[in-house]
Amino acid sequence: MVFTYPWFLWGLLAVAIPIAIHLFELRRPQRVLFSNVEFIREVKLVTARQRKLKHLLVLAARIGLVVFLVLLFAQPYIPAPEQAATGNVVQVVLDDSPSMRQLGANDQPVLEQAIDQAADLPLAFPAATRFGLAPGGPDLLSAAAFRSAVEQVQVSGQAGKLSRMLAQRQQSREVGKGPLFVFSDFQKNDFSTRTLQLLDSTQQVFLVPTAARPTANVFVDSVWLDDGFVRSEVDLTLHIRLRNGGQQLAENCPAKLFVGTRQAAAFQATVPAGQTVTNQVRLRLNGAQAQKCRVAVDDFPVDFDNTYFFTLQPAAQIKVVEVAPVEQLGRLYGNEPLFSYQFTSAQTADYRKLAVGNLLILREAPGLAAGLRENLRRAVQQGATLVVVPPAAMGSREAYGQLFRELGVGQVQWQPMSPAGPVLQEVALPDTRNPFFQDVFAGLNPRAGMPRAAPVLRWARTGTEILRMRDGESYLAGFPSGAGMVYVFSAPFTAPYSDFAQHPLFVPVLYKLAMQSYRQPQQPAYRINQAVVGVQLPETAAGPEAVYRLVQDSLSFIPVHRRQGSMLRLEIPPGLRQPGFYELQQAGKTVATLAFNFDKRESELAGYSAAELRALIGPNRPNVRVYETSGSQTAAAQYKATRVGTPLWQYCIWGALACLLLEALLLRWQRRPAPVVAVGA
Repeated sequence: MVFTYPWFLWGLLAVAIPIAIHLFELRRPQRVLFSNVEFIREVKLVTARQRKLKHLLVLAARIGLVVFLVLLFAQPYIPAPEQAATGNVVQVVLDDSPSMRQLGANDQPVLEQAIDQAADLPLAFPAATRFGLAPGGPDLLSAAAFRSAVEQVQVSGQAGKLSRMLAQRQQSREVGKGPLFVFSDFQKNDFSTRTLQLLDSTQQVFLVPTAARPTANVFVDSVWLDDGFVRSEVDLTLHIRLRNGGQQLAENCPAKLFVGTRQAAAFQATVPAGQTVTNQVRLRLNGAQAQKCRVAVDDFPVDFDNTYFFTLQPAAQIKVVEVAPVEQLGRLYGNEPLFSYQFTSAQTADYRKLAVGNLLILREAPGLAAGLRENLRRAVQQGATLVVVPPAAMGSREAYGQLFRELGVGQVQWQPMSPAGPVLQEVALPDTRNPFFQDVFAGLNPRAGMPRAAPVLRWARTGTEILRMRDGESYLAGFPSGAGMVYVFSAPFTAPYSDFAQHPLFVPVLYKLAMQSYRQPQQPAYRINQAVVGVQLPETAAGPEAVYRLVQDSLSFIPVHRRQGSMLRLEIPPGLRQPGFYELQQAGKTVATLAFNFDKRESELAGYSAAELRALIGPNRPNVRVYETSGSQTAAAQYKATRVGTPLWQYCIWGALACLLLEALLLRWQRRPAPVVAVGA
């Protein structure tokens, strides 16, 4: 036993007070009447013995009272078997991710269990201790303020990974070497040995897992369409992939698809634990506006991810701009309503058309002005696709070479002109495994005739090969440049350098280039915890100084945003925590509809138990401990027992009260009147 304030033991000298009172106490003799003198000696002996025993018991009670009061002020305690952390700052990380809404063994969400455990921590530390809480600000809190802040923690869809929260807390930690407590479900897809490496090896870390009840959890893993272009008034096939992130079988789980307020489909699925099941449903979109869609899964008791929100935007026309001496591709793209074709002369190019085009085809232009090169480069940097068909004239090769260098294609090598004329070579058969030709050919005949071409340039940089010549040289290749792509043909389209424009392969290749240039204005769905969201603004959008809002019913947020051309990049505001549809508005007018969901990794409920955490930590990290909470054995109680010690002051209070009670009973019994013995006549 050790004393917190040992100098109070000098108060034991006060034991002399009750001893002095006992020695010098004068009592009035009592008169005892008796009938026979032969009993005098016996009565005298019995009365003296009783009086002596009572006086000794009263003295012992008074001495015990003084001793217990002195010990109470000296604060005795049993020393802890382990050394406590130094410093007066305690760091607490409380996981508020959506997975903390799963139920524990007592049908209570594990987040509430973690809150109860964290709120008891001030009981294990001195009153002067300050607490840092994550999620929360960098300010240190008193015990009362810490309890209040902990009780206000709610599930947030913006909660980052536990490893990232720990890293941020380590960077913002005060200089004090106080302990770090982590309350979490420790999901296996997030917490790992790499997370443990982020912890300070000189700091005592206590991991407190919140055990959840094993259950099934069906959620929407992903949705997609067969067609890359969403069309209105056309039957579409939507694939819905369901995944079971729980530990038990989900049998006959019902799911429904809603388009707007209309139920479009319903089905049931049996999903084994840790596996996926894909279902196909048919739907039809009406109108050209973005449609609010959602898949609702009837899954209990884990319900935070039962609804998946997404939008389907009917595809707009792909804008194709041909830059050439004369128009040649108008009939090719004009016959398909999916494309919007425009032509501009290379000598007098309309730069406004280049700025809004999805696919720019620079075909055999005899010369490239500096303004044309700059506008082509700017369009590609902002996401457009440029197809370059080189000219045969030698006078324009220097301008094309400079354009290639500005686009990042690198150095190109121009082929010398043969006096006998161009030598045509056959193009090799397309590789059906190439993603470019996916869904293009129903079947490919190896004996089919291929177009012939006489390449006029070669390039050294390795790009995405689409078509090759028979000798292995590239005929058509793609190169990423900025946010867009650059595709280069090695030969002109016109005779005598190529007959590609008359070959059946010409149309699917040009169509595929246009389709790959299409950029969806926005993604069907976003995660709440992603940092930035990109939205394509319409051509009629306001200037760069316009203010945008994210609105859902009565909620309204003004996100931090920046505009890059027609692309608006938004930072998710901290207050946006719940999934659903949010309207992006500018001056009260809806610009776009965005769908937000929880990160699907939160739906993978598998977490580490206390035993698995100990095995993961291993023997090489003695500063990291695991507290397994069960019943009344809280993390604060375990820390206090192993690191602070067992206080005994409460036993001193009970001892002092017992001594007072014993003294009162003895004095009351001592004051009882002595029995009167009648004397016979």
